Amino acid sequence: MEMKINRFALIAISVALLAGCACSGKKPSAAAPAVQKTPPPPIQATRQAQKSPQSNVAASKDPAPAAKAQEPAPVHAEAKPAPPADPVADLIAKVEKEYQSGQQEYTNGHNDIAKQHFSQAFNLLQGSPVNVRSDQRFQREMDRVLEGMNNIELSALQTEPPPAEAQQKSEPAPIDEANEVSNYPVDPNVKAKAAAEIKATHSDLPLMLTDQVASYINYFSNRGRGTLEHALERSGRYRDMIERTLKEEGVPQDLIYLAQAESGFHPYAVSRAGARGIWQFMGSRARAYDLHRDSWVDERQDPEKSTRAAARHLKDLYNQFGDWYLAMAAYNSGPGTVQSAVKRTGYADYWELWKRNVLPKETRNYVPIILAVTIMAKNPGQYDLESIVPDHAITYDTVKINYPVDLRLVAEAVDTTVDDLQDLNPSLLRMVTPKGHYDLHLPAGTSQKYQSAIAAIPPDMRVWWRLHKVESGDTLMSVARHYHTTARAIAQSNQLDLSADLEPGGKLIVPVAPGRHATGDAQTYAKRLTVYHVRKGDTVQRVADNLGIPPTVIRRWNRLKGDSLAGRRVLYVHLPISPGAAAAARSVSTKSKRSSHLAKTSAGTTGTAEPAAGKPATKTASTRRHTVRRGETLYSIANSYNTTVKAIKQTNADVATLRPGMVLIIPPQQ
Repeated sequence: MEMKINRFALIAISVALLAGCACSGKKPSAAAPAVQKTPPPPIQATRQAQKSPQSNVAASKDPAPAAKAQEPAPVHAEAKPAPPADPVADLIAKVEKEYQSGQQEYTNGHNDIAKQHFSQAFNLLQGSPVNVRSDQRFQREMDRVLEGMNNIELSALQTEPPPAEAQQKSEPAPIDEANEVSNYPVDPNVKAKAAAEIKATHSDLPLMLTDQVASYINYFSNRGRGTLEHALERSGRYRDMIERTLKEEGVPQDLIYLAQAESGFHPYAVSRAGARGIWQFMGSRARAYDLHRDSWVDERQDPEKSTRAAARHLKDLYNQFGDWYLAMAAYNSGPGTVQSAVKRTGYADYWELWKRNVLPKETRNYVPIILAVTIMAKNPGQYDLESIVPDHAITYDTVKINYPVDLRLVAEAVDTTVDDLQDLNPSLLRMVTPKGHYDLHLPAGTSQKYQSAIAAIPPDMRVWWRLHKVESGDTLMSVARHYHTTARAIAQSNQLDLSADLEPGGKLIVPVAPGRHATGDAQTYAKRLTVYHVRKGDTVQRVADNLGIPPTVIRRWNRLKGDSLAGRRVLYVHLPISPGAAAAARSVSTKSKRSSHLAKTSAGTTGTAEPAAGKPATKTASTRRHTVRRGETLYSIANSYNTTVKAIKQTNADVATLRPGMVLIIPPQQ
């Protein structure tokens, strides 16, 4: 009890002393009482809280600050919320809430509501401070949100694409895959063998072996072997034409290996930068060498025209730099980039520029990749490549036309498939040739057959009318029903009686009314999201030209309003892939019916349950079946079941036209 009394006494004495000190000082100003009665503003409380311990010790020696410490400032300071410790985590939490709501609405089929949530999530990210955007977590969340938004856009494009859009196919360019390789190990044995081979290898290009070249030889011998073999197989299609053109233009014929490294000889190859075709021309460079592109054709994908343009471009670069290695480097990154590197260092030598690291990463890899491919292709026995059989050279007839014509009509006229016609005319972006003059390539030996068949179709109807090959069981009524026309119109066009029997194997002219069938196939986009790195001078239109994606679609995917890309580092896109197979072959009514009947009959005998529309069936020992959903193509279905379009068509009586609800038999996996 005595100790408690002593403590209370001490506290009382301390309070009295403090009060005495407060009163013994200077008198406060007139405003002082008001300040003492009112809590200090928030900024004062914050500053008091942020004082260092040393400052607090110093302040305790001053009686005036001690008196102020009795004011209810701490209470006011506690009322102010503390700033977030992690602004990135706080932002992501808000974004994720909107994103998850969007995903839920999307799953429930409420696409418009889902778009609102996704847009809000995107706006939160776009409005964040610059220091937050540099955080890797921010980048991951941005990718995640954009992919969710793009899934909705992609779904809409797959099912209801604008019919007037071009249908530009795309295949990944091999050069991108090789460029991703960095510091691939150098095998001393591989390098020693390559060094010996170079001495005995004849080439009209200079061949040099460095560690970088040896690294890529090792890469193409292992991880990249499939890419190399595929390119060597396809080389047979164009080798004669390319070597002949290079010779005519007076440049080394071994520059063919530049095309092999770039595209693997695929006309539809597209790089991440937007370069296209066998020779990987960018849009601006293509125009400089008279390669035309509009909404109908892209001559970067024309093997002959692009080869001629590439030869002339390489010749110009050699004349500028006087060295084939520098010319190839300039072909990759542009002459201005190489010229600037030469001026900065004073060395007009590719390997000196390489050592000084003054060229872009892709350009540093570019020449070693080409040299590695050249050495290996010229020494097939040393790299177990002698068993590769090149494809046959592509041969064709050329018919000069001055009218638009549907490729399906052309295919029907010469008894081939639309796929084959597209392979012969890779620069064509649509299922219809352009108005005006066009060099139409046909299978070798079929030009006269085409001319005879097309003469029966009025020139202004060659986009609409069709030729139907009669099958057993066909009638005028059944054919008319398939093409949405009348039996009387077919009878009049073919000078037949309405009751006439049709002879199997013959062909009927089918006068389809304009607008009753689509003139182009639906553009299909890859599901995989591709990151396009914006370059200096890029605009939405320029990127659209290079990638073959409508600018309106690019703007939708990236929430852009105009054509400018100022301040944008990347774009998120889905590359176009091969058009749907609904127009890839002749549309024959009886074949489609027979395939549907066959599939339904099989469904009745196998005893397995039919899968939901558009969903792959579970693989069993019995026949698999697939019910076609709106927007699906033979290509997308084949990918779902790990099979091929050709296999599906063969199994289903060469089915060409898909309709929702149709049942297809899915062949066993290869």
